[in-house]
Amino acid sequence: MIVILNFGSQFAHLIARRVRDLGVKAEILPFDTNIETIKAINPSGIIFSGGPDSVLRKGSPRPNKDVYTLGVPVLGICYGHQVMAEMLGGEVIRGAHREFGKENLEIQSKSGLFLKLQPNQTVWFSHGDQVQKLPSGFRRSAATTSCKNAAFTDDRRRFYGIQFHPEVTHTKNGNAILKNFLFSICKAKKDWEIKSITEDIISDIKHRVGKEHVVVGISGGVDSLVAATLIHRAIGNHLHAVFVDTGLLRKNEVVEVATYLKKHGFKKLHVIDAQKQFLRALKGITDPEEKRKTIGHLFIKVFESAIKKELRQHSIKYFAQGTIYPDRIESASTSGTASKIKSHHNLTLPEKLGFEILEPIKDLYKDEVRRVGLELNLLRELLWRHPFPGPGLAVRIVGEVTKERVEILREADAIYIEELRKAEEYGKIWQAFAALFPIKVVGVMGDARTYEYVVSLRAVDSVDGMSADWHKIPNDLLEKISSAIVNKVDGVNRVVYDITQKPPATIEYE
Repeated sequence: MIVILNFGSQFAHLIARRVRDLGVKAEILPFDTNIETIKAINPSGIIFSGGPDSVLRKGSPRPNKDVYTLGVPVLGICYGHQVMAEMLGGEVIRGAHREFGKENLEIQSKSGLFLKLQPNQTVWFSHGDQVQKLPSGFRRSAATTSCKNAAFTDDRRRFYGIQFHPEVTHTKNGNAILKNFLFSICKAKKDWEIKSITEDIISDIKHRVGKEHVVVGISGGVDSLVAATLIHRAIGNHLHAVFVDTGLLRKNEVVEVATYLKKHGFKKLHVIDAQKQFLRALKGITDPEEKRKTIGHLFIKVFESAIKKELRQHSIKYFAQGTIYPDRIESASTSGTASKIKSHHNLTLPEKLGFEILEPIKDLYKDEVRRVGLELNLLRELLWRHPFPGPGLAVRIVGEVTKERVEILREADAIYIEELRKAEEYGKIWQAFAALFPIKVVGVMGDARTYEYVVSLRAVDSVDGMSADWHKIPNDLLEKISSAIVNKVDGVNRVVYDITQKPPATIEYE
Protein backbone atom coordinates (compact mmCIF):
# COMPACT_ATOMS: atom_id res chain seq x y z
CA MET A 1 0.00 0.00 0.00
CA ILE A 2 1.18 3.50 -0.89
CA VAL A 3 -0.49 6.44 0.86
CA ILE A 4 -0.87 9.64 -1.18
CA LEU A 5 -1.40 12.75 0.93
CA ASN A 6 -3.42 15.14 -1.21
CA PHE A 7 -2.61 18.84 -1.00
CA GLY A 8 -5.38 19.74 -3.46
CA SER A 9 -3.64 18.73 -6.67
CA GLN A 10 -5.68 18.12 -9.82
CA PHE A 11 -3.14 15.35 -10.46
CA ALA A 12 -3.58 13.44 -7.18
CA HIS A 13 -5.69 10.78 -8.87
CA LEU A 14 -3.17 10.49 -11.68
CA ILE A 15 -0.49 9.63 -9.13
CA ALA A 16 -2.72 6.92 -7.66
CA ARG A 17 -3.53 5.60 -11.13
CA ARG A 18 0.14 5.34 -12.06
CA VAL A 19 0.94 3.52 -8.82
CA ARG A 20 -1.93 1.07 -9.33
CA ASP A 21 -0.97 0.53 -12.97
CA LEU A 22 2.42 -0.59 -11.66
CA GLY A 23 0.65 -3.19 -9.50
CA VAL A 24 0.63 -1.54 -6.07
CA LYS A 25 -2.49 -0.41 -4.21
CA ALA A 26 -2.67 3.34 -3.62
CA GLU A 27 -4.96 5.22 -1.26
CA ILE A 28 -5.51 9.00 -1.39
CA LEU A 29 -5.93 10.70 1.99
CA PRO A 30 -6.28 14.37 2.99
CA PHE A 31 -2.94 16.10 3.59
CA ASP A 32 -3.73 16.56 7.31
CA THR A 33 -4.71 12.95 8.02
CA ASN A 34 -3.80 12.11 11.62
CA ILE A 35 -0.73 10.00 12.15
CA GLU A 36 -2.59 7.13 13.84
CA THR A 37 -4.70 6.61 10.71
CA ILE A 38 -1.57 6.41 8.57
CA LYS A 39 0.10 4.04 11.04
CA ALA A 40 -2.94 1.76 10.95
CA ILE A 41 -2.63 1.46 7.17
CA ASN A 42 1.06 0.55 7.55
CA PRO A 43 2.10 1.89 4.12
CA SER A 44 5.23 0.85 2.27
CA GLY A 45 5.72 4.49 1.31
CA ILE A 46 4.11 7.92 1.29
CA ILE A 47 3.75 10.40 -1.57
CA PHE A 48 3.02 14.09 -1.07
CA SER A 49 1.01 15.37 -4.04
CA GLY A 50 1.39 18.76 -5.65
CA GLY A 51 -1.08 21.53 -4.89
CA PRO A 52 -2.24 25.00 -5.93
CA ASP A 53 -1.02 26.80 -2.80
CA SER A 54 2.35 28.34 -1.92
CA VAL A 55 4.37 27.22 1.09
CA LEU A 56 5.30 30.90 1.49
CA ARG A 57 1.70 31.77 2.35
CA LYS A 58 0.88 31.77 6.04
CA GLY A 59 -1.56 28.97 6.80
CA SER A 60 -0.82 26.95 3.65
CA PRO A 61 -1.31 23.16 3.96
CA ARG A 62 1.13 21.07 5.98
CA PRO A 63 1.11 17.35 6.80
CA ASN A 64 1.38 16.12 10.38
CA LYS A 65 5.03 16.60 11.34
CA ASP A 66 5.16 13.04 12.72
CA VAL A 67 4.87 11.68 9.17
CA TYR A 68 8.65 12.08 8.98
CA THR A 69 9.17 9.78 11.97
CA LEU A 70 7.37 6.70 10.59
CA GLY A 71 10.51 5.19 9.08
CA VAL A 72 8.95 4.76 5.62
CA PRO A 73 10.13 6.41 2.39
CA VAL A 74 8.51 9.74 1.46
CA LEU A 75 8.37 11.26 -2.03
CA GLY A 76 7.36 14.91 -2.37
CA ILE A 77 6.10 16.11 -5.76
CA CYS A 78 6.07 19.85 -6.66
CA TYR A 79 4.27 21.48 -3.68
CA GLY A 80 5.01 18.29 -1.73
CA HIS A 81 8.71 18.70 -2.59
CA GLN A 82 8.68 22.28 -1.32
CA VAL A 83 6.71 21.57 1.85
CA MET A 84 9.09 18.75 2.77
CA ALA A 85 12.10 21.03 2.34
CA GLU A 86 10.52 23.86 4.34
CA MET A 87 9.34 21.65 7.22
CA LEU A 88 12.72 19.94 7.59
CA GLY A 89 14.75 23.16 7.77
CA GLY A 90 15.34 24.15 4.16
CA GLU A 91 14.38 27.39 2.46
CA VAL A 92 11.78 27.98 -0.24
CA ILE A 93 11.78 31.19 -2.28
CA ARG A 94 9.66 32.75 -4.98
CA GLY A 95 11.23 31.77 -8.29
CA ALA A 96 12.71 34.35 -10.65
CA HIS A 97 10.10 33.20 -13.16
CA ARG A 98 7.33 30.65 -13.18
CA GLU A 99 7.96 27.33 -14.96
CA PHE A 100 5.06 25.67 -16.75
CA GLY A 101 5.64 22.99 -19.34
CA LYS A 102 8.45 20.76 -20.52
CA GLU A 103 11.97 21.29 -19.21
CA ASN A 104 15.29 19.51 -19.60
CA LEU A 105 16.34 17.85 -16.34
CA GLU A 106 20.05 17.23 -15.72
CA ILE A 107 20.43 14.25 -13.40
CA GLN A 108 23.40 14.51 -11.04
CA SER A 109 22.85 11.27 -9.12
CA LYS A 110 21.78 8.13 -10.96
CA SER A 111 20.81 6.25 -7.80
CA GLY A 112 17.48 6.24 -5.97
CA LEU A 113 14.69 7.74 -8.08
CA PHE A 114 16.88 8.04 -11.17
CA LEU A 115 18.32 4.54 -11.18
CA LYS A 116 19.14 3.37 -14.75
CA LEU A 117 17.94 6.64 -16.31
CA GLN A 118 19.93 8.68 -18.84
CA PRO A 119 21.53 11.90 -17.49
CA ASN A 120 19.18 14.19 -19.42
CA GLN A 121 15.40 13.78 -19.12
CA THR A 122 12.36 15.65 -20.43
CA VAL A 123 10.08 16.45 -17.49
CA TRP A 124 6.99 18.61 -16.91
CA PHE A 125 7.11 21.53 -14.48
CA SER A 126 4.27 23.55 -12.97
CA HIS A 127 5.41 25.92 -10.23
CA GLY A 128 6.30 29.43 -9.15
CA ASP A 129 8.24 28.70 -5.95
CA GLN A 130 11.40 26.64 -5.65
CA VAL A 131 13.72 25.20 -3.02
CA GLN A 132 16.68 27.55 -2.50
CA LYS A 133 18.43 25.86 0.42
CA LEU A 134 18.35 22.13 1.18
CA PRO A 135 17.65 20.82 4.68
CA SER A 136 20.47 19.24 6.66
CA GLY A 137 21.21 15.69 5.47
CA PHE A 138 19.89 16.28 1.93
CA ARG A 139 21.83 16.51 -1.32
CA ARG A 140 20.89 17.74 -4.77
CA SER A 141 20.14 14.96 -7.29
CA ALA A 142 18.91 16.91 -10.35
CA ALA A 143 18.65 20.45 -11.70
CA THR A 144 17.36 22.55 -14.59
CA THR A 145 18.82 25.81 -15.92
CA SER A 146 16.44 27.85 -13.76
CA CYS A 147 15.86 25.49 -10.80
CA LYS A 148 19.07 24.33 -9.15
CA ASN A 149 17.32 21.99 -6.68
CA ALA A 150 14.85 20.34 -9.07
CA ALA A 151 15.33 17.09 -7.15
CA PHE A 152 16.90 16.20 -3.81
CA THR A 153 17.39 13.17 -1.60
CA ASP A 154 18.17 12.13 1.94
CA ASP A 155 19.33 8.54 1.40
CA ARG A 156 19.58 7.73 5.12
CA ARG A 157 15.94 8.59 5.89
CA ARG A 158 14.78 7.75 2.35
CA PHE A 159 13.20 11.15 1.73
CA TYR A 160 12.99 12.36 -1.86
CA GLY A 161 11.70 15.53 -3.47
CA ILE A 162 11.12 16.41 -7.12
CA GLN A 163 9.90 19.76 -8.42
CA PHE A 164 8.40 18.22 -11.57
CA HIS A 165 5.42 15.88 -12.11
CA PRO A 166 6.33 12.24 -12.92
CA GLU A 167 2.64 11.25 -13.10
CA VAL A 168 1.83 13.22 -16.28
CA THR A 169 2.59 11.78 -19.70
CA HIS A 170 4.69 14.84 -20.63
CA THR A 171 7.40 13.53 -18.28
CA LYS A 172 8.87 10.97 -20.64
CA ASN A 173 10.18 8.50 -18.05
CA GLY A 174 7.83 9.39 -15.21
CA ASN A 175 6.70 5.79 -14.78
CA ALA A 176 10.32 4.64 -14.46
CA ILE A 177 10.85 7.20 -11.67
CA LEU A 178 7.73 6.05 -9.82
CA LYS A 179 8.75 2.43 -10.39
CA ASN A 180 12.12 3.12 -8.78
CA PHE A 181 10.38 4.68 -5.78
CA LEU A 182 7.91 1.81 -5.38
CA PHE A 183 10.18 -1.18 -5.84
CA SER A 184 13.81 -0.10 -5.36
CA ILE A 185 13.17 2.27 -2.47
CA CYS A 186 9.87 1.22 -0.81
CA LYS A 187 10.24 -2.51 -1.60
CA ALA A 188 6.50 -2.56 -2.29
CA LYS A 189 4.82 -5.77 -3.39
CA LYS A 190 2.82 -6.17 -6.59
CA ASP A 191 -0.55 -7.11 -5.12
CA TRP A 192 -3.05 -5.02 -7.08
CA GLU A 193 -4.51 -7.05 -9.94
CA ILE A 194 -8.06 -7.01 -11.26
CA LYS A 195 -8.74 -10.76 -11.03
CA SER A 196 -7.97 -10.92 -7.33
CA ILE A 197 -9.78 -7.61 -6.72
CA THR A 198 -12.94 -9.02 -8.33
CA GLU A 199 -12.76 -12.19 -6.24
CA ASP A 200 -12.11 -10.19 -3.06
CA ILE A 201 -15.09 -7.87 -3.66
CA ILE A 202 -17.48 -10.79 -4.19
CA SER A 203 -16.09 -12.55 -1.12
CA ASP A 204 -16.43 -9.38 0.99
CA ILE A 205 -20.06 -8.92 -0.11
CA LYS A 206 -20.89 -12.53 0.78
CA HIS A 207 -19.27 -12.14 4.18
CA ARG A 208 -20.88 -8.78 4.97
CA VAL A 209 -24.36 -9.34 3.56
CA GLY A 210 -24.85 -13.03 4.34
CA LYS A 211 -28.52 -13.89 3.82
CA GLU A 212 -29.77 -10.31 4.01
CA HIS A 213 -31.48 -8.57 1.08
CA VAL A 214 -29.96 -5.67 -0.91
CA VAL A 215 -31.60 -3.08 -3.16
CA VAL A 216 -29.58 -1.38 -5.90
CA GLY A 217 -30.46 1.45 -8.24
CA ILE A 218 -29.69 0.81 -11.91
CA SER A 219 -28.91 3.97 -13.87
CA GLY A 220 -27.98 2.49 -17.23
CA GLY A 221 -24.32 3.43 -16.71
CA VAL A 222 -21.25 1.22 -16.41
CA ASP A 223 -20.73 1.74 -12.68
CA SER A 224 -24.17 0.67 -11.49
CA LEU A 225 -24.16 -2.27 -13.91
CA VAL A 226 -20.84 -3.63 -12.63
CA ALA A 227 -21.76 -2.97 -8.99
CA ALA A 228 -25.09 -4.78 -9.43
CA THR A 229 -23.45 -7.73 -11.17
CA LEU A 230 -20.85 -8.13 -8.42
CA ILE A 231 -23.59 -8.17 -5.79
CA HIS A 232 -25.71 -10.56 -7.86
CA ARG A 233 -22.77 -12.96 -8.15
CA ALA A 234 -22.41 -12.82 -4.38
CA ILE A 235 -26.04 -13.13 -3.18
CA GLY A 236 -28.14 -14.06 -6.23
CA ASN A 237 -31.85 -13.40 -5.89
CA HIS A 238 -31.43 -11.58 -2.61
CA LEU A 239 -30.57 -8.59 -4.80
CA HIS A 240 -33.46 -6.35 -5.87
CA ALA A 241 -32.60 -4.05 -8.79
CA VAL A 242 -34.71 -0.94 -9.34
CA PHE A 243 -34.38 0.88 -12.66
CA VAL A 244 -36.15 4.25 -12.57
CA ASP A 245 -36.97 5.54 -16.04
CA THR A 246 -36.69 9.28 -15.53
CA GLY A 247 -37.24 10.05 -19.21
CA LEU A 248 -33.78 11.61 -19.18
CA LEU A 249 -31.80 8.59 -20.38
CA ARG A 250 -30.19 7.94 -23.75
CA LYS A 251 -32.16 6.56 -26.68
CA ASN A 252 -33.37 2.95 -26.10
CA GLU A 253 -31.29 2.73 -22.92
CA VAL A 254 -34.03 1.45 -20.61
CA VAL A 255 -35.05 -1.40 -22.91
CA GLU A 256 -31.47 -2.43 -23.74
CA VAL A 257 -30.23 -2.54 -20.14
CA ALA A 258 -33.37 -4.17 -18.72
CA THR A 259 -33.32 -6.85 -21.44
CA TYR A 260 -29.66 -7.58 -20.79
CA LEU A 261 -30.12 -7.90 -17.02
CA LYS A 262 -33.11 -10.22 -17.33
CA LYS A 263 -31.22 -12.37 -19.81
CA HIS A 264 -28.37 -12.70 -17.30
CA GLY A 265 -30.36 -13.92 -14.34
CA PHE A 266 -31.65 -10.77 -12.63
CA LYS A 267 -35.06 -12.17 -11.66
CA LYS A 268 -35.91 -9.33 -9.30
CA LEU A 269 -35.64 -6.36 -11.63
CA HIS A 270 -38.22 -3.59 -11.26
CA VAL A 271 -38.48 -0.95 -14.03
CA ILE A 272 -40.40 2.15 -12.86
CA ASP A 273 -41.82 4.55 -15.44
CA ALA A 274 -41.57 8.01 -13.89
CA GLN A 275 -41.02 10.13 -17.01
CA LYS A 276 -44.01 12.44 -16.51
CA GLN A 277 -43.16 13.02 -12.84
CA PHE A 278 -39.64 14.22 -13.62
CA LEU A 279 -40.72 16.56 -16.42
CA ARG A 280 -43.35 18.12 -14.15
CA ALA A 281 -40.83 18.56 -11.35
CA LEU A 282 -38.27 20.23 -13.65
CA LYS A 283 -40.71 22.71 -15.18
CA GLY A 284 -39.39 26.25 -14.94
CA ILE A 285 -36.06 25.29 -13.33
CA THR A 286 -32.95 26.72 -15.00
CA ASP A 287 -30.30 26.65 -12.24
CA PRO A 288 -27.97 23.61 -12.69
CA GLU A 289 -27.63 22.86 -8.98
CA GLU A 290 -31.38 23.16 -8.44
CA LYS A 291 -31.91 20.72 -11.32
CA ARG A 292 -29.60 18.18 -9.71
CA LYS A 293 -31.27 18.55 -6.33
CA THR A 294 -34.76 18.32 -7.84
CA ILE A 295 -33.87 15.17 -9.75
CA GLY A 296 -32.10 13.68 -6.72
CA HIS A 297 -35.01 14.34 -4.33
CA LEU A 298 -37.61 13.00 -6.76
CA PHE A 299 -35.46 9.97 -7.49
CA ILE A 300 -35.41 9.23 -3.77
CA LYS A 301 -39.20 9.62 -3.59
CA VAL A 302 -39.81 7.30 -6.56
CA PHE A 303 -37.23 4.82 -5.32
CA GLU A 304 -38.70 4.80 -1.82
CA SER A 305 -42.18 4.24 -3.24
CA ALA A 306 -40.91 1.32 -5.35
CA ILE A 307 -39.36 -0.28 -2.30
CA LYS A 308 -42.53 0.06 -0.24
CA LYS A 309 -44.90 -1.17 -2.97
CA GLU A 310 -42.95 -3.86 -4.79
CA LEU A 311 -40.42 -5.10 -2.25
CA ARG A 312 -42.51 -5.05 0.94
CA GLN A 313 -42.45 -8.85 1.19
CA HIS A 314 -38.71 -8.73 1.94
CA SER A 315 -36.74 -7.07 4.70
CA ILE A 316 -34.15 -4.92 2.92
CA LYS A 317 -31.03 -4.19 4.98
CA TYR A 318 -28.63 -2.72 2.42
CA PHE A 319 -28.80 -0.07 -0.26
CA ALA A 320 -26.07 -0.41 -2.93
CA GLN A 321 -24.54 2.41 -4.97
CA GLY A 322 -22.17 2.49 -7.94
CA THR A 323 -19.88 5.07 -6.34
CA ILE A 324 -16.35 4.99 -7.75
CA TYR A 325 -13.10 6.43 -6.41
CA PRO A 326 -12.97 9.79 -8.29
CA ASP A 327 -16.50 10.60 -7.05
CA ARG A 328 -14.86 11.50 -3.75
CA ILE A 329 -12.84 14.36 -5.26
CA GLU A 330 -15.78 15.65 -7.33
CA SER A 331 -17.78 15.81 -4.10
CA ALA A 332 -14.87 17.50 -2.29
CA SER A 333 -14.56 14.72 0.28
CA THR A 334 -10.97 13.57 -0.29
CA SER A 335 -9.19 16.80 0.49
CA GLY A 336 -10.16 19.82 2.51
CA THR A 337 -8.41 21.96 -0.13
CA ALA A 338 -10.52 20.78 -3.06
CA SER A 339 -13.32 22.98 -4.35
CA LYS A 340 -16.83 21.65 -4.69
CA ILE A 341 -17.51 21.37 -8.42
CA LYS A 342 -20.97 19.84 -8.29
CA SER A 343 -23.14 17.97 -5.85
CA HIS A 344 -22.71 14.21 -5.88
CA HIS A 345 -25.09 12.54 -8.31
CA ASN A 346 -25.31 9.21 -6.53
CA LEU A 347 -28.55 8.52 -4.69
CA THR A 348 -28.65 9.05 -0.92
CA LEU A 349 -31.78 7.63 0.69
CA PRO A 350 -33.30 9.15 3.82
CA GLU A 351 -31.92 7.84 7.11
CA LYS A 352 -35.45 6.94 8.23
CA LEU A 353 -35.39 3.96 5.84
CA GLY A 354 -32.61 2.50 7.96
CA PHE A 355 -30.49 1.09 5.13
CA GLU A 356 -26.80 0.38 5.45
CA ILE A 357 -24.83 1.60 2.42
CA LEU A 358 -23.01 -0.92 0.23
CA GLU A 359 -20.50 0.48 -2.28
CA PRO A 360 -18.63 -2.45 -3.84
CA ILE A 361 -16.59 -0.44 -6.37
CA LYS A 362 -15.89 2.68 -4.29
CA ASP A 363 -12.12 2.07 -4.41
CA LEU A 364 -11.90 1.64 -8.19
CA TYR A 365 -11.26 3.98 -11.08
CA LYS A 366 -13.44 3.89 -14.20
CA ASP A 367 -11.01 1.79 -16.23
CA GLU A 368 -10.62 -0.62 -13.30
CA VAL A 369 -14.42 -0.91 -13.08
CA ARG A 370 -14.49 -1.86 -16.76
CA ARG A 371 -11.76 -4.45 -16.29
CA VAL A 372 -13.72 -5.94 -13.39
CA GLY A 373 -16.70 -6.06 -15.76
CA LEU A 374 -14.62 -8.07 -18.23
CA GLU A 375 -13.72 -10.48 -15.43
CA LEU A 376 -17.48 -10.86 -14.89
CA ASN A 377 -17.94 -11.56 -18.63
CA LEU A 378 -20.14 -8.53 -19.21
CA LEU A 379 -20.56 -7.30 -22.79
CA ARG A 380 -17.70 -5.06 -23.91
CA GLU A 381 -20.25 -2.86 -25.72
CA LEU A 382 -21.95 -2.08 -22.40
CA LEU A 383 -18.72 -1.69 -20.43
CA TRP A 384 -17.12 0.72 -22.85
CA ARG A 385 -20.08 3.04 -23.11
CA HIS A 386 -19.00 6.56 -22.37
CA PRO A 387 -19.69 8.02 -18.90
CA PHE A 388 -23.20 9.35 -18.38
CA PRO A 389 -24.21 11.78 -15.59
CA GLY A 390 -26.63 10.70 -12.89
CA PRO A 391 -29.17 13.46 -13.74
CA GLY A 392 -29.00 12.32 -17.36
CA LEU A 393 -29.87 14.59 -20.27
CA ALA A 394 -31.18 17.24 -17.87
CA VAL A 395 -27.65 18.58 -17.28
CA ARG A 396 -26.91 18.49 -21.01
CA ILE A 397 -29.85 20.79 -21.69
CA VAL A 398 -28.68 24.22 -20.63
CA GLY A 399 -31.64 26.00 -19.05
CA GLU A 400 -35.14 24.64 -18.62
CA VAL A 401 -35.83 20.98 -19.34
CA THR A 402 -38.93 20.40 -21.49
CA LYS A 403 -40.30 17.36 -23.28
CA GLU A 404 -39.49 18.94 -26.66
CA ARG A 405 -35.91 19.72 -25.69
CA VAL A 406 -35.32 16.23 -24.26
CA GLU A 407 -36.61 14.61 -27.46
CA ILE A 408 -34.48 16.87 -29.66
CA LEU A 409 -31.32 16.24 -27.62
CA ARG A 410 -31.90 12.49 -27.34
CA GLU A 411 -32.15 12.16 -31.15
CA ALA A 412 -29.18 14.44 -31.81
CA ASP A 413 -27.04 12.55 -29.29
CA ALA A 414 -28.02 9.16 -30.77
CA ILE A 415 -27.05 10.32 -34.28
CA TYR A 416 -23.73 11.72 -32.99
CA ILE A 417 -22.79 8.47 -31.25
CA GLU A 418 -23.96 6.32 -34.16
CA GLU A 419 -21.78 8.26 -36.61
CA LEU A 420 -18.77 8.02 -34.26
CA ARG A 421 -19.26 4.25 -34.02
CA LYS A 422 -19.62 3.82 -37.79
CA ALA A 423 -16.40 5.78 -38.34
CA GLU A 424 -14.64 3.69 -35.62
CA GLU A 425 -13.92 6.90 -33.72
CA TYR A 426 -16.06 6.14 -30.64
CA GLY A 427 -13.52 3.80 -29.05
CA LYS A 428 -10.78 6.44 -29.31
CA ILE A 429 -12.74 8.92 -27.18
CA TRP A 430 -13.09 8.94 -23.39
CA GLN A 431 -16.46 10.71 -23.47
CA ALA A 432 -18.62 12.14 -26.26
CA PHE A 433 -22.11 13.62 -26.11
CA ALA A 434 -24.38 16.29 -27.51
CA ALA A 435 -25.75 19.22 -25.51
CA LEU A 436 -28.59 21.61 -26.27
CA PHE A 437 -28.34 25.37 -25.81
CA PRO A 438 -31.49 27.25 -24.67
CA ILE A 439 -31.39 29.66 -27.58
CA LYS A 440 -32.80 29.71 -31.08
CA VAL A 441 -30.89 31.16 -34.01
CA VAL A 442 -31.76 32.00 -37.57
CA GLY A 443 -31.03 29.57 -40.39
CA VAL A 444 -32.06 28.75 -43.93
CA MET A 445 -33.50 25.41 -45.07
CA GLY A 446 -34.61 25.24 -48.67
CA ASP A 447 -36.11 28.62 -49.48
CA ALA A 448 -37.37 29.25 -45.95
CA ARG A 449 -35.83 30.93 -42.95
CA THR A 450 -35.77 28.90 -39.74
CA TYR A 451 -35.50 29.85 -36.09
CA GLU A 452 -34.29 26.77 -34.23
CA TYR A 453 -31.99 25.36 -31.54
CA VAL A 454 -28.18 25.05 -31.39
CA VAL A 455 -26.63 21.66 -30.60
CA SER A 456 -23.09 21.55 -29.19
CA LEU A 457 -20.94 18.45 -29.67
CA ARG A 458 -18.47 17.57 -26.92
CA ALA A 459 -15.74 14.91 -27.14
CA VAL A 460 -12.81 14.65 -24.73
CA ASP A 461 -9.74 12.54 -24.11
CA SER A 462 -9.01 11.75 -20.47
CA VAL A 463 -7.71 9.11 -18.08
CA ASP A 464 -10.16 9.49 -15.21
CA GLY A 465 -12.17 12.63 -15.95
CA MET A 466 -10.25 14.81 -13.50
CA SER A 467 -8.63 16.65 -16.42
CA ALA A 468 -9.41 16.39 -20.12
CA ASP A 469 -8.40 17.61 -23.56
CA TRP A 470 -10.80 18.02 -26.47
CA HIS A 471 -10.68 15.16 -28.95
CA LYS A 472 -9.59 15.98 -32.48
CA ILE A 473 -12.43 14.48 -34.53
CA PRO A 474 -11.52 14.57 -38.25
CA ASN A 475 -13.12 17.52 -40.03
CA ASP A 476 -14.89 15.40 -42.62
CA LEU A 477 -16.50 13.32 -39.86
CA LEU A 478 -17.60 16.46 -38.00
CA GLU A 479 -19.17 17.74 -41.19
CA LYS A 480 -20.99 14.44 -41.70
CA ILE A 481 -22.30 14.46 -38.12
CA SER A 482 -23.45 18.07 -38.38
CA SER A 483 -25.31 17.42 -41.63
CA ALA A 484 -26.96 14.27 -40.23
CA ILE A 485 -28.22 16.08 -37.10
CA VAL A 486 -29.55 19.13 -38.96
CA ASN A 487 -31.23 16.99 -41.63
CA LYS A 488 -32.76 14.40 -39.32
CA VAL A 489 -33.63 16.26 -36.11
CA ASP A 490 -36.54 18.67 -36.28
CA GLY A 491 -35.84 21.82 -34.31
CA VAL A 492 -32.06 22.08 -34.91
CA ASN A 493 -30.46 24.28 -37.55
CA ARG A 494 -26.95 24.76 -36.18
CA VAL A 495 -24.23 22.47 -34.77
CA VAL A 496 -21.05 23.65 -33.01
CA TYR A 497 -18.02 21.74 -31.68
CA ASP A 498 -16.66 22.46 -28.19
CA ILE A 499 -12.83 22.69 -28.08
CA THR A 500 -12.42 23.68 -24.41
CA GLN A 501 -10.14 21.73 -22.07
CA LYS A 502 -10.85 20.72 -18.46
CA PRO A 503 -9.79 22.85 -16.67
CA PRO A 504 -10.89 25.61 -17.17
CA ALA A 505 -14.20 24.07 -18.32
CA THR A 506 -15.86 21.00 -16.85
CA ILE A 507 -16.66 18.10 -19.18
CA GLU A 508 -20.42 18.40 -18.69
CA TYR A 509 -22.24 21.69 -19.20
CA GLU A 510 -24.04 21.76 -15.86
